[in-house]
Amino acid sequence: MAARTDMGALALAALKDTYTVKPADLGDDACLKARGITIRLESGTIEGIGHFCVMRMKTLLNLMNMETLVLAPTHVDLPLFNMDWMQVAGAQTQIVELYDNQLEPWPDACQAEFQSIAERNADLPDAPVAERWFSEIMYPCSFHKKGRRLTERFSLAAQDCLASYIAQFDVLPKCDSAAKKEKACAFAQRLYDEGGPAVDTIVKLFGAETARRIVLNHMYGVEGI
Repeated sequence: MAARTDMGALALAALKDTYTVKPADLGDDACLKARGITIRLESGTIEGIGHFCVMRMKTLLNLMNMETLVLAPTHVDLPLFNMDWMQVAGAQTQIVELYDNQLEPWPDACQAEFQSIAERNADLPDAPVAERWFSEIMYPCSFHKKGRRLTERFSLAAQDCLASYIAQFDVLPKCDSAAKKEKACAFAQRLYDEGGPAVDTIVKLFGAETARRIVLNHMYGVEGI
């Protein structure tokens, strides 16, 4: 069986080839445990680009494993990038979501790169997607897939999406970082207020105060850590 690509490790290795990556000291938040679930967090800044976060969640006996990668540019006018991988009882889910929080429209050619990746994986089974508040700002080139024995395909799709996204750091113009951060802050605050699958779980496990730190500080870097 093909080994799954660790998205966080892949992203950080790719970023460090070109950019200065500065991990943050997350203190006790780096590893949180409750009710048999462990969450491990890494986050920090990508110099001249913005914020990154890797969150890994697993249960006892590895009955559920989940990894989330967030890239939140504040110096380049790119969409927010969220990538999730989850495995439950042998079934895997791969999600790539791009959220419209730009100051200016995302060029069609840039969107087309992700649409091409989605089309190359159109034969894979779709994962059910619940309508949430962020569905209204999710780009159509995002995709949600689920199945068994798809480790290699999911890993390749994740690698392709990540490579295309990082390549656009040098394609799109620099932007007003304060205005861009306000956009990221608005998204993170609404995510905390109105929820999402991972956020809802974190609130239940660790409470609202810890969830706020994780979402606003660590995942999106819009409040001081």
